[in-house]
Amino acid sequence: MSGESTSRIAASENAAPVATLKSPRELEIMREAGRIVAFAVRKAFDALQQGITTRELDDIARQAIESEGAKPGFLGLYGFPATACISINEEIVHGIPGDRVVKSGDLVTMDCGAIVDGYNSDHAVTYVAGSSTREKDDLVNTTRESLEMGIKAARPGNRVGDISNAIESHVLPMSFELVREYVGHGIGKDLHEPPQIPNFGPAGHGLELRAGLVLAIEPMVNAGGWKTRILDDGWTVVTEDDALSCHFEHTVAITEDGPVVLTVE
Repeated sequence: MSGESTSRIAASENAAPVATLKSPRELEIMREAGRIVAFAVRKAFDALQQGITTRELDDIARQAIESEGAKPGFLGLYGFPATACISINEEIVHGIPGDRVVKSGDLVTMDCGAIVDGYNSDHAVTYVAGSSTREKDDLVNTTRESLEMGIKAARPGNRVGDISNAIESHVLPMSFELVREYVGHGIGKDLHEPPQIPNFGPAGHGLELRAGLVLAIEPMVNAGGWKTRILDDGWTVVTEDDALSCHFEHTVAITEDGPVVLTVE
């Protein structure tokens, strides 16, 4: 689940946000939370087929999380009414599961979190249901690859801007755009902690990265322009021009040996 616009909440470099560093024990707990949410998202997408509803996908994710003894991280958070954000096609983030039926060719994003012993994980994946197109495949592959580039930049001594720039430098040459109004974030006891992680911007700026910091890195890539709007439900964020959008996210721990992805089975 993405954070708010950097224009509203990001601190300046002269007033850097307070980011919490996690102990080895805390990282082990977050690794377990990450494993569980990765398991839940996989279970839901294993069932992805034409005719399934987004509510059914959400139910699968909730049951998977609870079967592992964890709690859904998004359910009730800020009033969100479901376990997962499920966004389709032009929907970018925060889609509310319901009676919508998945059709062949739909771009389906599931963004989900799990809580273990009070610590959060956050994970998003996009798949194409059924038959795809070259445009959709390129969008999905570019977004996934940009996340990989951002993760590689999440090393001690680098800065937040190095992550942002690595993502942007991969996406823009592919003639896609990056959402500017929603960003990645730190994560721990709270789902959204400092620092904010924009998916664009110059390298060498922002908070210095240190071992023990845990980040939710989440590029949101549009096939059209970068601007967004919110639907009348007050949650679902869509592209302003109704172009397709894609979203991938991992929870990543920064260690002395480099970045470690926590949201894997």
